[in-house]
Amino acid sequence: MITKEWAQHFAIDWVDSWNTHDLDRVLSHYTDDFEMSSPFIVAFSGEASGTLKGKAQVGAYWRAALQRIPDLHFELIQVFVCVNSITIYYKAVLGKLATEVFIFNPDGKAFKALAHYDN
Repeated sequence: MITKEWAQHFAIDWVDSWNTHDLDRVLSHYTDDFEMSSPFIVAFSGEASGTLKGKAQVGAYWRAALQRIPDLHFELIQVFVCVNSITIYYKAVLGKLATEVFIFNPDGKAFKALAHYDN
């Protein structure tokens, strides 16, 4: 069961890893075979399903995103907790508000993530 304290720590570390542009640290939050879904995947990678699978595929996509948006910065707003998942509400890139849902395995690594944006 995920606690509020654990979720808050995860969210702070996740945001900080993005804000320092440390891709290895970002990827450390996920299993090797995790699945990521985002409307940005459709827009920027041409993957019509909006989903990428595995650290190699997602890592390459995120590496390109960090190059494309060199001043990328997230601001944590709120963290929501469920039994085996959390949702992070944050200020994202391009002036967007976002929520990201992370579903965790028993080791505390996300095996699925779903990014949602306000427009």
